Amino acid sequence: MPSLKDLKNRIESVKSTRKITKAMQMVAAAKLRRAQEAAEASRPYAERFNGVMASLAASVGDSDSAPRLLAGTGKDDVQLLVVMTSERGLCGGFNTNIVKLARAKVQELLANGKTVKILTVGKKGREQLKRDYEDLMIDHVDLSEVKRIGYGNAQDIARDILGRFDAGEFDVATVFYAKFQSVISQVPTAQQIIPASYETAEGDQDGASTLFDYEPDEEAILADLLPRGVATQIFSGLLENGASEQGARMSAMDNATRNAGEMIDKLTIEFNRSRQAVITNELIEIISGAEAL
Repeated sequence: MPSLKDLKNRIESVKSTRKITKAMQMVAAAKLRRAQEAAEASRPYAERFNGVMASLAASVGDSDSAPRLLAGTGKDDVQLLVVMTSERGLCGGFNTNIVKLARAKVQELLANGKTVKILTVGKKGREQLKRDYEDLMIDHVDLSEVKRIGYGNAQDIARDILGRFDAGEFDVATVFYAKFQSVISQVPTAQQIIPASYETAEGDQDGASTLFDYEPDEEAILADLLPRGVATQIFSGLLENGASEQGARMSAMDNATRNAGEMIDKLTIEFNRSRQAVITNELIEIISGAEAL
């Protein structure tokens, strides 16, 4: 049974931990607001961009003159997985859920005889994947020094991926990230970015083709916009990840603060009972000594 001093020290330790988790929760809440606004502000542009690209891609179809980023290489033997996670931990299952989805994809591709290459963005995903798939990892993007994600960061990642595609290093590229829904809900998402895959938004199936006349032709426009589309999709993923990370951290620190409070209550009860037992024993000894006299 722990002594009164041990219990008191443990209570003080848990109280200090609770102060830290509470402070981290408040910081995450402040960062979440900015990150959520950035993620939500990017969605209308990304959705409209994808709608226009879907219309252009549909008009080009399977033409022999279709850009390589849209038509692909004609095979899917070599797959590049771009796994985007956070640089820091203490955010619940945020990183683990993204890595879990990526692991499932890796196992599926390997089972089908495909060659898999992994490019990681964020230290936490790299640490987890390195345990089992170090031989598949080809590069890592470190964003630990970046305080606020910008479009330039996405462009740098996109240039690297596009350079590898032009060099014939892979056939299909898929990006993994967490789509932000709420503080308690971040959905791990896998999105193919090469060959480009665009879905027309509801209500836009015919709108883009009837309202717009493109000059020069669709193939030339696609050749110019497709690389930008890759960067746009990566940027959207980074913004969604940023909001998801802060939401997950806020939720995790809130749970940690509550658990610390419950532990303090239990330890306080145990401390009071132990102290009462000590006082009772001392009284019994005093009374027994007095009766002996």
